[in-house]
Amino acid sequence: MTPAARVEAAIRILDGIAAGHPAEQLLTTWGRTARYAGSKDRAAVRDHVFDALRCWRSAAAMGGGESGRARMLGLLRLQGQDTAALFSGEGHGPASLTEAEQAAGHASEGAEAWDLPDWLAAQFRDSLGPAAEATALALRARADVFLRVNTLKATLAEARARLADEGIETEPHPLSPTALRVTGGARAIARSAAYAEGLVDLQDAASQAVVDMLPLSSGLRVLDYCAGGGGKALAMAARMGTGRVDAHDAAPKRMADLTARAARAGAAIRTLSSPRGPYELVLCDVPCSGSGAWRRAPEGKWRLTEARLAEVQALQARILDDAAALVAPGGTLAYATCSVLQGENAAQIAGFVRRRPQWRVLSQRQFLPAEGGDGFFAAIMGC
Repeated sequence: MTPAARVEAAIRILDGIAAGHPAEQLLTTWGRTARYAGSKDRAAVRDHVFDALRCWRSAAAMGGGESGRARMLGLLRLQGQDTAALFSGEGHGPASLTEAEQAAGHASEGAEAWDLPDWLAAQFRDSLGPAAEATALALRARADVFLRVNTLKATLAEARARLADEGIETEPHPLSPTALRVTGGARAIARSAAYAEGLVDLQDAASQAVVDMLPLSSGLRVLDYCAGGGGKALAMAARMGTGRVDAHDAAPKRMADLTARAARAGAAIRTLSSPRGPYELVLCDVPCSGSGAWRRAPEGKWRLTEARLAEVQALQARILDDAAALVAPGGTLAYATCSVLQGENAAQIAGFVRRRPQWRVLSQRQFLPAEGGDGFFAAIMGC
């Protein structure tokens, strides 16, 4: 495919997203039907689509409209690319720009420049104060790729050397002693021997830092109450060294790959449908807006509504109350989100402590994209 043809493919997918279809579904369907597209073509189209989703409002403003064509035009202008060459009608690319399109477009201001819905921009200001603008703008960029070194199988230096032998360049990251930022060869990770043998796993640096905050030691009875794919359960098992981590999720299918991942990592993890306490440590990595990880899943900020956010916050409170009943006397309850919104974070913890005054907050921290990783929040509580 020519660069222009890749732009045309992205335009059609963006129109489908605007009509309400999920981006991943559209990309998968296009990939199945575009037999002529190679791996580099598919990657380029995907990059166009996700870059446009991250800059959905500002790209529309710069392109002078809300169609897929206008958004791609605006995105390319934001990126400083030669739009006339890509909108030429040649090489299966988009038709040449009209005079009206050439004259259209304007620079963004306010929530439009932040690439947030107006109501979410207000939430960012209330939650983050002086850090709101920098956080919103950071979420418009692509996220770094991070690996977690599995200390059950390798040291940081050993993992870096093995990765380098396979053309994957990395550097340590200050957020966590097990975090490696990938600086080259990221597309080779999934087929690398270091990954297949469980020396490393994909996990954001701030997500690793959340696990670093937990008071873990060998022999503890530990529960990951909202395990999902199991990234934090695996990280906890590695930190403990010996002992077992129990994993539970309200949607067990999310844990479908966890047994295989644990075997690859050499970690002792048991999946449960109905965990029974007491546990000395329970982690609740609760469902949330995902606002801290919108660089990776930018569609979320355009699908989220005020009503849905209120529903999620109510669910978070219920999970905290349910999980607290599983903690042994003198044990630890940990709460985490990949959100930067105060209502899901510090305010949620304050509400829990008001409801259950026997609990006290031992520590809490808001991680922001400015620190290098995703936006995460964690609170550690004791009773």
